[in-house]
Amino acid sequence: MATGNINVTAENIFPIIKKFLYSDHEIFLRELISNATDATLKLKHLSTLGEVKGDIGNPMLEIKVDKEKKEIRIIDQGIGMTGEEVEKYINQVAFSGAEEFVEKYKDKVEDSGIIGHFGLGFYSSFMVAERVEIFSKSFKDDAKAVRWECDGSPKYTLEETDRTERGTEIVLHVDDESLEFLEESRITELLNKYNKFMPIPIKFGTKEETLPLPEGAAEDAEAEKITVDNIVNNPTPAWTKSPSELNDEDYKTFYRELYPMQFEEPLFNIHLNVDYPFNLTGILYFPKLSKSVDPTKDKIQLYQNQVFVTDNVEGIVPDFLQMLRGVIDSPDIPLNVSRSYLQADGAVKKISSYITRKVADKLTSLFKNDREGFEAKWDDIKVIIEYGMLSEEKFFEKSDKFALYPTVDKTYFTFNELVEKIKPAQTDKDDKTIVLYASNAEAQHSYIDAAKAKGYEVLLLDSPIVSHLIQKLEGSKENIQFVRVDSDHIDNLIKKDEDVISKLSDEEKETLKPIIEEAIPKETYTVQLEAMDSNANPFMITQPEFMRRMKEMQATGGGGMMGMGNFPEIYNLVVNTNNELVSEILNTKTKKKQERLIQQAFDLAKLSQGLLQGEDLTEFIKRSFQMVK
Repeated sequence: MATGNINVTAENIFPIIKKFLYSDHEIFLRELISNATDATLKLKHLSTLGEVKGDIGNPMLEIKVDKEKKEIRIIDQGIGMTGEEVEKYINQVAFSGAEEFVEKYKDKVEDSGIIGHFGLGFYSSFMVAERVEIFSKSFKDDAKAVRWECDGSPKYTLEETDRTERGTEIVLHVDDESLEFLEESRITELLNKYNKFMPIPIKFGTKEETLPLPEGAAEDAEAEKITVDNIVNNPTPAWTKSPSELNDEDYKTFYRELYPMQFEEPLFNIHLNVDYPFNLTGILYFPKLSKSVDPTKDKIQLYQNQVFVTDNVEGIVPDFLQMLRGVIDSPDIPLNVSRSYLQADGAVKKISSYITRKVADKLTSLFKNDREGFEAKWDDIKVIIEYGMLSEEKFFEKSDKFALYPTVDKTYFTFNELVEKIKPAQTDKDDKTIVLYASNAEAQHSYIDAAKAKGYEVLLLDSPIVSHLIQKLEGSKENIQFVRVDSDHIDNLIKKDEDVISKLSDEEKETLKPIIEEAIPKETYTVQLEAMDSNANPFMITQPEFMRRMKEMQATGGGGMMGMGNFPEIYNLVVNTNNELVSEILNTKTKKKQERLIQQAFDLAKLSQGLLQGEDLTEFIKRSFQMVK
């Protein structure tokens, strides 16, 4: 038997490991299983090279919990260690890695999420154990089995033992502060969280399975039950396979495996697979978005060599794709660093760009191969795509191939198709093509109707970031202007060379304007007299495009004008000087009747915009009933 001291240069390292960020001490199991997996994969590799004698069988890992003895055992059938290797890898290499980790992060509370990201390894055992034993036998024939023990002080014991099985068994003697890990349900939870897709089978206890009845069995025959190993993981998840090996049902099955509580099928998936200039595999799913979607649940999961790391993929996956679901697995992503470091890291930038390109290529392919199906999914995916167009320049450049612009009549155009369709009719006298749009087809129905009567197309753009998007499109496309259909009367939205003659003279207009201004709130409404079609409404309320758009942009972040979101609502009251009611208002002899006509026409205009509410609405209803008596 040999005893010795671990080469400690950092004072009191074990208490630091033990206490370090208590909330994360569950990672000990992930670390030990990762080590056991590595040992097993190394054995398999040496076996393929012919360096291991005999058949290695199908090695697995096993987790055992003994509540009475307060023990957790992690057992592998891997490469094992000799006494010299234990001395090297446990007393020197593993410890120095732990020491370096603690030195680097002991003062960084804000980095609490990164403990154990493959930096602490074996010594994370002491987060939950007061004493740790290692029993190990190397695959080498002449090697003696050894036992190592340490009680959390720098002292250790190393001796030969009579173990005959190849591999390593780690025994944790759990301390009184960590008794939760002796609960079967807690271990099951951790195995599901971190080790669900480890590449080596993991056994945790046994379970009963019912065998199928043989053909021709009697009706009252009872099926035989057998006890089998409870394998808690899937060693070959879908993302580790080639896309050619998988069909649509395989992808859906894996989605359900990832998110057991998600009952809605994904819309489509994107399989990621690249090995140069970085290594990355994974599957991303576009979920069916709804108002009840919780962005904090069912997020993209980041793995490293099939070991779960985190579902916080900020800085790795572009922001606009973080509403997707699925898995990314890469050994090339630095894990124990801040988001700002990730954003500056060259490999991570390349990974983020690759993911963006793959998503854009997939969307292009879906659009080309099944346009009708793509149009049917548009409402479910448009927010992600529009956000991507705003936030990622390369995605925006590719978006012309698949981004859709639906009309109020549910016809879908790409941008180029839209411009080609509307250019002949919707180009104004300054040679600018005007794209008319509505944000609410019901509320803006009368304005849409007036535009359609002229033969114009009206888009339905109703996402919360539409103001930002159209600003971006106007800045990148030549001679294009977006105008909401209710921002002015239709002849002003697309100004042509021809002028409409007003029935009222300039003198009559000068007489009429102050009469109307006196009857309406000046702080909110600006009166604007316009010659329109005689069939158009006498009064129309519009909101200036610039003012409304800036307010919307301010409300959703940005907009370029500080405080615009707090500005009072300012509207135009457009008065149609060719409408008979307007002439009647001008020519009415009694002021009381004049005021009543103005108020009624004004309230009807407000009603059409959803602006008539509260006391004003009550008064309008009373007045309307009086008029129809």
